[in-house]
Amino acid sequence: MALMELYSTLETLLTISEPKEKIRLFREFYDAYRRGEISRDVTSIPIIFATPSYHGYCKVIDPQDVPRRTKLYTPHGQILLLHAIAHIEYSAIDLALDAVYRFRGLGEAFEEDWLVVADDEVRHFEMIVTLLEELGSYYGAFPVHDALFEASQRTLDLYERMAVVPRYLEANGLDATPLILRKLEPFQNDPIIQKIIAALHVILEEEVDHVRKGDVWFEYACKQENKELLSYFEIIEKHYPNSFPRKVDVNCDARKRAGFDHNELAKISLNRC
Repeated sequence: MALMELYSTLETLLTISEPKEKIRLFREFYDAYRRGEISRDVTSIPIIFATPSYHGYCKVIDPQDVPRRTKLYTPHGQILLLHAIAHIEYSAIDLALDAVYRFRGLGEAFEEDWLVVADDEVRHFEMIVTLLEELGSYYGAFPVHDALFEASQRTLDLYERMAVVPRYLEANGLDATPLILRKLEPFQNDPIIQKIIAALHVILEEEVDHVRKGDVWFEYACKQENKELLSYFEIIEKHYPNSFPRKVDVNCDARKRAGFDHNELAKISLNRC
């Protein structure tokens, strides 16, 4: 039986648009990876993708035009919220897979870290899609934006990717999720709201570990590039000007557990962490 080749399989996964097919192949691949039944063609060159994998499955529009998530006490409001979360999680699957596909020669520790993240994101996506379906909807029912895909295309080296994706975009999610939970709290007697809250707590806790993995590999990249850790802020200012200090409440506890130190948090938060 021929071994699955790591990079060509990842390239296929990163171009499959249909979610169930992507997840089926990912699970087949990840099982083989964990059994050690994977080969690596070190001569292959990673391509730069022109469109996100969901381009053929979802209608992609400008982020400003994506439907707003309001009236969370209504099924429609809950569907819009869940659809937005599902899209973030689906995009995050690709971001994790792209890290392994693109940044080669870093050893199995790097591969394992980001394939664990991809596996988590698959589970998160399925958890949210199950709730969408319970409400009579599905992923792809509403337009989506490609901001996370664009972030991956602007960060084609390890140094900037680890700063932007896990330590900025995903870390911002550590701040955003508690705000969503507070908005849902008044309606927590609703059984579907209870399920959404439970799912968000699972996602929040596991995302801390994802950001922490980004922290570890950003520090590694800084050493490789002979950069200071605080160069993080130069990278974020380059790609997302005027992002700090954050205009929302910062989840200080989660960010500390994810690797942000006192000096970083002082620049990130308007309030003392």
